Amino acid sequence: MVTKVPRFAFEKFPGADPSLTTSMKSVGEAMALAGNFQESLGKAMRSIDKRHMGFSWDGERPDEAEVNELLKAMKTPTEDRYLQLQRAIWGGATIEQLFEATKIDPWFLKQFTLINETALEVRDAETLSFRLLKKAKQAGLSDLQIAHLRGLGDEGENTVRELRWAFGLRPVYKTVDTCAAEFDAVTPYYYSCYADETELRPREREAVIILGSGPNRIGQGIEFDYTCVHAVQELGKDYDTIMVNCNPETVSTDYDMSDRLYFEPLTFEDVLEIYEAEKKMGPVKGVIVQLGGQTPLSLAARLKAAGVPILGTTPESIDLAENRELFGEVLKKARMNAPRYGTALSLEEAQEAARSIGYPVLVRPSYVLGGRGMEIVYDDAQLEKYVNRALAEAQADTVVSGRLPSPLLIDKFLQDAIEVDVDALFDGEELYIGGIMEHVEEAGVHSGDAACTLPPSTLSDDQIRRLREGTYAIAKGCGVQGLINVQYAFMANTLYVIEANPRASRTVPFASKATGVALAKAAARIMAGETIAQQRANGLLLPEGDGGVMHVGQQVAVKESVLPFKRFRTPVGKTVDILLGPEMRSTGEVMGFDRDFPHAFAKSQLAAYDGGLPTSGNVFISVNDSDKRQLPLMAVRLVELGFTLWATEGTASVLRRYGIESKIVDKITARVDTSADAQVEIKHAEGSVGKNVVELIEEGEIDMVLNTPNSRGSRSDGYSIRAAAIAADLPQFTTMTEFSAVLMAIEAVKRNDYQIMSIQEHAQQLFDLERS
Repeated sequence: MVTKVPRFAFEKFPGADPSLTTSMKSVGEAMALAGNFQESLGKAMRSIDKRHMGFSWDGERPDEAEVNELLKAMKTPTEDRYLQLQRAIWGGATIEQLFEATKIDPWFLKQFTLINETALEVRDAETLSFRLLKKAKQAGLSDLQIAHLRGLGDEGENTVRELRWAFGLRPVYKTVDTCAAEFDAVTPYYYSCYADETELRPREREAVIILGSGPNRIGQGIEFDYTCVHAVQELGKDYDTIMVNCNPETVSTDYDMSDRLYFEPLTFEDVLEIYEAEKKMGPVKGVIVQLGGQTPLSLAARLKAAGVPILGTTPESIDLAENRELFGEVLKKARMNAPRYGTALSLEEAQEAARSIGYPVLVRPSYVLGGRGMEIVYDDAQLEKYVNRALAEAQADTVVSGRLPSPLLIDKFLQDAIEVDVDALFDGEELYIGGIMEHVEEAGVHSGDAACTLPPSTLSDDQIRRLREGTYAIAKGCGVQGLINVQYAFMANTLYVIEANPRASRTVPFASKATGVALAKAAARIMAGETIAQQRANGLLLPEGDGGVMHVGQQVAVKESVLPFKRFRTPVGKTVDILLGPEMRSTGEVMGFDRDFPHAFAKSQLAAYDGGLPTSGNVFISVNDSDKRQLPLMAVRLVELGFTLWATEGTASVLRRYGIESKIVDKITARVDTSADAQVEIKHAEGSVGKNVVELIEEGEIDMVLNTPNSRGSRSDGYSIRAAAIAADLPQFTTMTEFSAVLMAIEAVKRNDYQIMSIQEHAQQLFDLERS
């Protein structure tokens, strides 16, 4: 039985309508196989790797009033509908009531009822017998769920596992026959179930187990599948490669990619069982957790404690990079700067830390991927609102993938700084820079959403030298063996370390293609115990130098993000706001490749926007007060390029003082995203064309938008403008730094003299430049 469960990301888009309709809103999915529907559903739901998305019987049984509320709520499909069903069944709702509310086939509703009956039997039993425990596992209940049912809490997961093992109750692994029984399958893949006989085959070669990234989600997507696949391809030359993943959309879950594929959840329980089963089939060198993003990385400590060998960077070294206090000591020994920071477990601690550091501050939970929960905070009132919300969520959480609820991190926000990403390999002694990527936007936009260029466009040789020395010191201090990503910021030419991640980052595929070097393949061999020198000798890395060395004539690559704002709308049908910040929201990216930055950036915009950048027409400009000093030079260049300028009264006044003419539009001063009946107040400006910009966009009069909000993210007229531009598929930009790149790119588009080169030719060019 196969069950697919979608992965949603509504938490990334505040204000978005969570109702599920005929318009797709999921960002990924997980798939599970088992012997029956109940078991496969349980496996699929824990494969989603999202807090509180599994069935739970914690707390009091729902009363009649709550059941009625649940029945009412589940009439509208949302991602929580299955959880609502389970709680309603626990509270006594009948299959007839559930069918009336949801129109879900009664067969499926009966399966939910059977899962609930088994769970309550486990909870109420005097002791857990072999028969009952096996019944619970066949109903899809995890060891953690059983522990909670028995009142043992998170720590009880180990107790339940030990009891299972004492009974000899372990999953067996069945084969999905890829040849449909026509002839013997040489590339089968496996799924677990609680049956009687395993179909695993003994093997002779030493094996390496590689943990994938699970379902695609914002912040952890297909880029990690890229690194896993490259590792499988390279290590498969010398080892049996065993892939563990639950995402049907990936190449790593193709049945002919690895020697063995386990379509299983990436949880501690499931991965440990796979390791124990494989040990019986042949020698296992160890498990790689560095290539699948944060999900497998968060399992490392528990797996090692359970006796599983971890290849590459050790769990202790991972903690050195991810624990704020320990990482601070690493930076102190290396004499490197970090933004002033503090930690907090209460509102009082947060306020004390923020006042000591000085506003603005960047606040976030510990151990996150994709900037989840990050926010730039400018004053006490905003901090109080954030901390109350964040602490309530953090303190309600139990262990997720082996991590306890952790403190909030509060950093000094480096306003107007240049942000830089560095991907590197380290073997314990030698450092190989994979790529140095300069962000086009200033610090404050998440690295996953920011456009970036490789090689860097504005960094000096001295700055690159400092980045190299800093990355070496951090990799050495943290004991990295394999890949590391370090995020830096230059502010007033002072280098600050923002964070370090001792794993593959989402920029590894971009850096690999931009430099012609398969970083993940080399990293896999380094994690298996080889050196960087050996990778140079076997041709995986450049024979001399690395990705941090710039050559005359080298091609430039630009990464641009693809954002799904048009897909997510508020309950009244308006698109959610597109403002970029420290929390990642993009669902993909494109790459432009050419002889210089303007041409490469132009290609990236052509790939990201339908039709690319306009070369003539009308540009609407509305910028905040802090950006108005930069505006005149850009406005003059737009006029020289043949554009007509349209602006709100305040922006037009600034342009007029510099002798730059623009058409004035009326200003909108009310939000229109929360209520269909909201009164839209329009301020008519003297000398205006008599229309506001939203009307002009809807009439097709505007071809491009520059709209920078004020620093505190005001969403009045700015929101309406950005929403209208999304609906019209117009290129729009919300930072001055990116718009300056746009101006250079428009000139390149006008010349239409792009250079075309295959990725293979580019890689060969880099190797030739290195040898010359």
